[in-house]
Amino acid sequence: MKRTFLFGKVHRVTVTGADLEYEGSLTLDAELMEAAHFLPYQRIEVYDVTRGTRFATYLIEGPPGAGDCCVNGAAAHLVDVGDKVIIAAYCDLEDHEIAGHRPRIVLVGESNRPYEIKDAETAFAKVAAR
Repeated sequence: MKRTFLFGKVHRVTVTGADLEYEGSLTLDAELMEAAHFLPYQRIEVYDVTRGTRFATYLIEGPPGAGDCCVNGAAAHLVDVGDKVIIAAYCDLEDHEIAGHRPRIVLVGESNRPYEIKDAETAFAKVAAR
């Protein structure tokens, strides 16, 4: 039996664009994708901390170091530029893989730059705004 677990997330990245005219997806800075071990076209869940909206889409790699987080297509209706979002990906693990699994958690600050990368979270931990 497989169970679904958090693969990784980019925490509190700022939306830099919302483009209704694009076919779909979310364009994310290639450096943030690499930090989270995300791949182009990987399915993601997006949780808008600012608005409370949630949606699923896939990733498109943006220019490295540009800080891009652009929501494309119909999902652009669900965000505003400047919103803080969490981008999460999940994986399916067999029971024997669970004990060794650690998610990749990328905490993001100003200009969408990562300031900490972790492999665990604790209950009630709060992230200071940066």
